[in-house]
Amino acid sequence: MTPPPILGPKGPSSDAASGREIGGGVIPQKVHAVRWRGQAVEIIDQRRLPGRLARRRCRRLEDVAEAIETLQVRGAPAIGVTAAFGVYLGVCRVAASDRAGFLRRLEQGVARLRRTRPTAVNLGWALDRMRRVVRGHPADTVPAWQRRLLDEARAIEAEDQQRCAAIGHAGAALLRSGDTVMTHCNTGSLATAGLGTAQAIFVTAHVQGKRIHVIACEARPVWQGARLTMWELQRYGVPATLICDTAAASTMVRRRIAAVIVGADRIAVNGDTANKIGTYALAILARAHGIPFYVAAPSSTVDLATPSGRRIPIEERSSSEVTAPCALQIAPRGVRVANPAFDVTPHPLIDGIITERGVLRPPYRRSLRALFTFPASGVVRPAPLDDPQRGSSSLRCSASLVPRSARDTVPARPVQLPVRTTSLAGPQRTSDTGASVEVNDEG
Repeated sequence: MTPPPILGPKGPSSDAASGREIGGGVIPQKVHAVRWRGQAVEIIDQRRLPGRLARRRCRRLEDVAEAIETLQVRGAPAIGVTAAFGVYLGVCRVAASDRAGFLRRLEQGVARLRRTRPTAVNLGWALDRMRRVVRGHPADTVPAWQRRLLDEARAIEAEDQQRCAAIGHAGAALLRSGDTVMTHCNTGSLATAGLGTAQAIFVTAHVQGKRIHVIACEARPVWQGARLTMWELQRYGVPATLICDTAAASTMVRRRIAAVIVGADRIAVNGDTANKIGTYALAILARAHGIPFYVAAPSSTVDLATPSGRRIPIEERSSSEVTAPCALQIAPRGVRVANPAFDVTPHPLIDGIITERGVLRPPYRRSLRALFTFPASGVVRPAPLDDPQRGSSSLRCSASLVPRSARDTVPARPVQLPVRTTSLAGPQRTSDTGASVEVNDEG
């Protein structure tokens, strides 16, 4: 038996527009990357930002697929929500009497959307969930299937909004007033249906009155940090400074960075995390400078079918993103280009994974599985936030699902780094002789 949805009624959520109360402050959602309006998916064309706020209405499945492929909409949770509405658009005009045609169009649409972005696991998660709506009600009529699909897409949107709010609350509890935090790429409302993942933490801490400052890396070659993160942080009034990606190390030396907090596009069972290219380098720098490194992501980003980061497919994007960013030719034509969109950060470099249920600690193979229910039906789903067996979504109940001191005994490949270990809760201990970061397939 599958758990009930996180939110009660399956309908369009207006609470995010009016504001959510978190930690004593009302946080209005000032940016909506994707929402359902008048039989269309309305998205922000993120290629135009920050110069122009342009909205596009996608009325066909192919419109949605193209928007995902061309980065008009991006960010793993936002891609999942957009694709869910895209599934409905692909079958919403099928005649009531054409059951065979409906099922054929459903499978074709799911397959088309699945090909758009291979790394973001939220995409496949949302598509599989939409398919199960139909498969779970084989006797329904076509109109009933259509209603169920639209309701399910709205539920996916609403659940993501609540998960974002819970992530913001859990992560903000890690930060003290006056902290400076570093981030990479864009993890805000432009990447989700809600306040964001890592950026929800910054916005929540700001609303709570903590005088935090965000250092945002530019995130080449598409500049999501420069174009999108800085644009969003300005809208929410969060103090922030933009730096070149190559300035991260020197910034860690010159400024006291309390933590590095990034998002994720896919998290393997052992905790290895795929995120925007450059994240792995930032994690190594954080470890070398004794700075805690956190990943913020909802449970829908966890892929229980992927045992380790070695099995995560890495999307290779167009060479023009590198040679001609923003339509400006900066490299000779015809040069050979490698343009992986993501890299994988090994789990030993990750001090915690901030989810809607709190901060998970190693071993991640155990703590990540605790996010899910495993019913007899075989359909694994994220546990509802109000599951009495797992406590509430607040950090007080779930931040210590697994003791931080737990370690695996699986043989590993050591990576030698000069490391200073640190804790937000205690004094720094410096090692000048170097330390080993164990890279293995366990978590």
